[in-house]
Amino acid sequence: MFGMMFLSFPLGTYVMFNSELGDDINFEYPINQFEVFVAGIGFSIPIEVEIGDAFIFLWSTYIILFTIAMFGPKEGFLKTLSSFLSRGKIKMDANYMVAVTTWFSILILISAIINFIQEIFGVSTIPPPVKNDLLQFFYVSLAPITEEIGFRVILIGIPLFALYSNRASIGHFFKGLWHPSTNLQIYESRRAIILIIIVAVFFGLSHIISGESWSNGKFVQATVSGIILGWLYFRYGFISAILVHWGTNYFIFSYASFISEISFISVEDAFSHSLINTMEIIFLISGVLSISVLLANYFYSKPKTSLEV
Repeated sequence: MFGMMFLSFPLGTYVMFNSELGDDINFEYPINQFEVFVAGIGFSIPIEVEIGDAFIFLWSTYIILFTIAMFGPKEGFLKTLSSFLSRGKIKMDANYMVAVTTWFSILILISAIINFIQEIFGVSTIPPPVKNDLLQFFYVSLAPITEEIGFRVILIGIPLFALYSNRASIGHFFKGLWHPSTNLQIYESRRAIILIIIVAVFFGLSHIISGESWSNGKFVQATVSGIILGWLYFRYGFISAILVHWGTNYFIFSYASFISEISFISVEDAFSHSLINTMEIIFLISGVLSISVLLANYFYSKPKTSLEV
């Protein structure tokens, strides 16, 4: 899965700068304002920039975060994996990318289960109408940054800092927002979990009440995703939450858009392509394995009673 994530970076640049998904637009298309939905509030940011330049800024931001996740916060991705293979216990706190790949697959698995159950009861999940495929790819690439800053940093991070911070310095403030559970003295997590759930419900509602919104079937899926992303932000830091969100947006859409371009089919049809179906199967299997590893970690770390020693 890590290799597929890494490959999405060159695929994304190909889609933006070499594809014909935009029909009547290309990477030189001027953007006069960003329509942003942050923390439940929609507003426009006036700006004059070409979509290609804005995309490169987003792309560079993600690849920097991806690189940081590879080597931190305590040890490298490969070292953490080798430790897991030799000891049978994975240190989720040791490397961001381990948390990202683990929880990304879990999120995909849970989302698939929710969709399956909802379809049994006739509840469909229909995305908003797409005006232009290239613009769609750009805005799904933008969403992880704006939504994670809005729903996680502003609505979760700042309240947690107000509740648990024992210092008022600027440096401590930003450290607390970057990784709440590590940099704030949170002696019990009940308040944090309640806050995460409340914000997740708000996150779910935002997907069905905003401008050109999803159908109502998106509410449960987005709410559960919000809980997972909120927990990731609280437990493993901002970088983990934003990269998992990036995975469900840019990563997946880069493959679908690339397939659309080379197969001469629509992006919507590309999601039914055999390659995407194979990726989904890999994600689902990875989700089951990830849950198994987390359960094994949980029981492995439980203190043994005197009878078990």
